[in-house]
Amino acid sequence: MTLLEIQGVVLSFGGVRALDGVDLSVGPGEIHGLIGPNGAGKSTLLNVICALNRPERGSVRLDGITLLALRPPQIAACGIARTFQHTQLFRGMSVLENVMTGFHQHMHTRLWQAALSFRMVRREEAEAQRRALEALRFVAMDEFKDRYAAELSFGQQRLVEIARALVTDPKVLLLDEPAAGLSLPRVSALDALLRKIREERGLAIVLVEHVIRLVMGISDRVTVLNYGRKIAEGKPEMIRQDPAVIEAYLGRETIYA
Repeated sequence: MTLLEIQGVVLSFGGVRALDGVDLSVGPGEIHGLIGPNGAGKSTLLNVICALNRPERGSVRLDGITLLALRPPQIAACGIARTFQHTQLFRGMSVLENVMTGFHQHMHTRLWQAALSFRMVRREEAEAQRRALEALRFVAMDEFKDRYAAELSFGQQRLVEIARALVTDPKVLLLDEPAAGLSLPRVSALDALLRKIREERGLAIVLVEHVIRLVMGISDRVTVLNYGRKIAEGKPEMIRQDPAVIEAYLGRETIYA
């Protein structure tokens, strides 16, 4: 069964093909690694899924629903959540407030309704706070809920971003280099968290990552992009030995890393 399906996606910037007929399928509860050199099109593919970039050709479907005609908030409401390479927290807001912003896009109260019913607004704010605290507990960051985001370490900010994505209760979690800049102990902790997300929440995860030990150790399947094209896809042990992948990205010295 396929949950997220991308077929034949083509996207160009200034005449340069960023994505050239890319296919990708992700099943329920699958952790799918997406690797390749810088500029291979990995983040661009995530942008297409989230409607931040519109492809010239191709299709993107979630549970059989076509996403390409939708706007980013609508795609989020369908069940796709995303983190980015560079942390995008509101530094002057508390950790709890940052995570609550993820839930706000799912609130049903409209402006005219808010003017008529403060009770409705308060009820939804209470639900946003409850969900945010639950997400922070899940990533073991609830004790920092009242701290400003600017006071957190880089690794802690990564965890808050994941909590903000989880608060939307997604079906698919898109993670763009979550291990970038993390120490080895924090990479190990991230590995454990991603396994917990899959096992306890049943989410599918698309993991863009350069930390090969992490992505090869945790992924059910791995797709490799190079110059916007898919050059390989399969189980991690197969990808490690693929001559085209070794030549384009892994290098012989990292095969057993």
